Parts: sequence; structure tokens; C-alpha cells
Amino acid sequence: MPIINITVSGKADAALSSRIAAAVSELTATHLRKDPTITAIAVAYIDPAHWFAGGTSLAAQDLNSFWLDIKVVDGTNTKPEMAAYLEAVYGRFEQLLGRLHSESYILVHEVPAAAYGYGGKTQEFRYISGKLNVTA
Repeated sequence: MPIINITVSGKADAALSSRIAAAVSELTATHLRKDPTITAIAVAYIDPAHWFAGGTSLAAQDLNSFWLDIKVVDGTNTKPEMAAYLEAVYGRFEQLLGRLHSESYILVHEVPAAAYGYGGKTQEFRYISGKLNVTA
């Protein structure tokens, strides 16, 4: 049930957004064990002339970049799982976008289950309900 916000350098491209969403959903399921049927992904674009890394625009450097921000419930993934996820995501974005600036970032936010959820229910509520076999 993660929410994933992705920003990439370049002009808006619906076909690329679909490929990015599919790749990130698959990697998130594989490495972080998150159900793709309840994973939400938003993709946004920034013109490379307006994205700066190391004080110089990506356009001037002829490089691409991305920023991936994902929220997951704390304690649901191990450090090795998250490290493998970061490595796999970076590698896939190299395939999707071409030459990447090394200042391309992935941030996994681990948030409390009582402060995170969807459909009006927290993940803590879902967990406890599941243990008690209570319907929501």
C-alpha cells in the first residue's frame, strides 16, 4: 500500500510514465514485498534546464535524473531489503532514462502504522482487525 511519488527530468511522456510505473511497481513488490494492487504511483516531470545538480543544470550536463519518494509502514522491511531496492531502482532508471547524474535520489520513508493508511483506515487498524478477524 505504498504511495510512491516520482519526479524525472524531461518532458511529460505518457508512455514513459507507464513504463516507469510498471517497473517501480514490480521492483517494489519484488524487493519490499508490497502488494501492487494497492500501490499508488504518481509521475511528474521537470525540464532538465530547471533541474540543477552540482550547480549546473542537467541540460547543460546532458544527463538525466530522478527522485523517488516512497512511504511504507515502519518495521515492514529489513535494511538489506531496502538496500537491494535502492540498487535495483537506480539500475532500472538508468535503463529507462539513459545516462543518470549520480545525484539521483531514492528516499524510503518508514512511517508509523497509526499515522498511515488508505481508504479512511490506518494500517494499524487493518493489522489489529486482521489479528482479531474483525471486518472493517
